[in-house]
Amino acid sequence: MNDFWPVIDVLAHLTGSWRVRRSVRDLASGAEGEFTGGTVFRPFGEGEDGDGDGGSGGGGDRARRGGAGHSGPGLLHRESGTFRWQGVTRPAQRTLRFLPGERPGTASVRFADGRFFHDLDLTDGRYVADHPCAADLYRGEFSVYDEDRWRSVWRVGGPAKDLVLTTDYTRLS
Repeated sequence: MNDFWPVIDVLAHLTGSWRVRRSVRDLASGAEGEFTGGTVFRPFGEGEDGDGDGGSGGGGDRARRGGAGHSGPGLLHRESGTFRWQGVTRPAQRTLRFLPGERPGTASVRFADGRFFHDLDLTDGRYVADHPCAADLYRGEFSVYDEDRWRSVWRVGGPAKDLVLTTDYTRLS
């Protein structure tokens, strides 16, 4: 997979439901784990509690094409599934906020509590972002392969961690 698929509007492109598969490798210990589940990107305000719960999270043709025209304050990203680590499987979930970025078609990714995580610009189909966390550095590489498949690879290095997290996303129809 060497060719990347340019995305005109990252928020419109991500809107919808995705199957998620993540491998986690601890390079120091050799331990490996895996997350499997799904994620939904939906506009703020959709759903029963006003922050994105409870809706179906459909994508629509515009989102699949990655075309311009996303409106609203941003997307709520809800991921849930199971994480298997050292023989133990348990439920796992996370929430992120994807807000319109400084330039049209880009995003500012925030943690659930509003703290900045990283910028995201997929206009070339590929993007590298850094996130310092205490003494560790998270470096994420995002690659879009086509309208229904993308990947993130986070390399986490520092005194506390030495990890590689590879996540493949496949759009659900």
